[in-house]
Amino acid sequence: MTSTDAATTVAPTADASQATPRELRDRMLARVEERLAALLAEERAYWTGQNPDALELVDCVGTMVESGGKRLRPAFCIAAYLAAGGDPASQVAVDAAAALELMHTSALLHDDVLDESELRRNEPTAHVRHATLHGERDWHGDPRHYGQSVAMLAGNLAIVYAERLLADCPPAARKVWGELSTELMVGQFLDVRAAARFQPDIPLARWIALFKSGRYTVYRPLSVGAMLAGGSPALLAPFEEYGLALGEAFQLRDDLLDAFGETDVTGKPARLDFKQHKMTLLMSFALQDEPEVKALVGDDLPNTDPDALHALLLKTGIKDRVEAVIEERLKVANEAVSAALPDAWATELHAMAHAAAYRVK
Repeated sequence: MTSTDAATTVAPTADASQATPRELRDRMLARVEERLAALLAEERAYWTGQNPDALELVDCVGTMVESGGKRLRPAFCIAAYLAAGGDPASQVAVDAAAALELMHTSALLHDDVLDESELRRNEPTAHVRHATLHGERDWHGDPRHYGQSVAMLAGNLAIVYAERLLADCPPAARKVWGELSTELMVGQFLDVRAAARFQPDIPLARWIALFKSGRYTVYRPLSVGAMLAGGSPALLAPFEEYGLALGEAFQLRDDLLDAFGETDVTGKPARLDFKQHKMTLLMSFALQDEPEVKALVGDDLPNTDPDALHALLLKTGIKDRVEAVIEERLKVANEAVSAALPDAWATELHAMAHAAAYRVK
């Protein structure tokens, strides 16, 4: 297999000194999209010549990458890189940001299997698509197991692609990448474990929200960007405070969207956390502090009437309690960068924080 040769820098497309923070970030993010497209095009061309059947696995990764998504992790990486004084022409920073999106692709493919989710971005999930193909082709074995196997392998392949893009990444940023990868896997395990145990535990629920999603969505991408720009000690601590606070707010918004969102807006099945016994902060609040919720749910969250639970969570004010935590976390995040960055970059990170914490899908 081949990979696009990555020079250290490329010529910028416009005078960076005249651009706003948003314009600088968006230019680099456009190059991230080009990098992802080039890698997938190379892989498809290679396997077309080797064994076309392998394209089904490559396309599992490609379909997820190409279906859109918020690109939050590349955006935070690039924003931190530029805010810390990084060169807008850097190819290494572009490659690292693209690698973060591929890690996210891996997490989504695996997540959908773990959660037995049927929809992602309003389309059938990878394991569902391939189970259907298995059945249509009248193949041997269990279609469901086949579909899950393909999705898990595709998730692993996305990590392989991410590692390839990090070939020129300096050691300090590679160390952060290793921490990000470890935290994501451990957070996923603890999420699965908490669902099986099914005991309300507010500190654990917040810890899982932080490690499963928060750190790898905001804090670690910021750290990768800062390290690529030279790792200014004056910025690392504020980026950490911003990243951890906003990362928790981001995951708590996910919990609320699952419980109160609509499938046609979020692109994912509604109330899936209920069906999967997920011990989110929202459910920990509800089961620990609200006797009505505990009486309704008992020990069988998956078979609890989702509409009745939805109404009860609203009636008891649980949704408002989680919203209050999100608001407090956002305030902490914004204060962290206000004192550490020039006004223009602080304003940009404030806007990114608000968009992540108050998104509708």
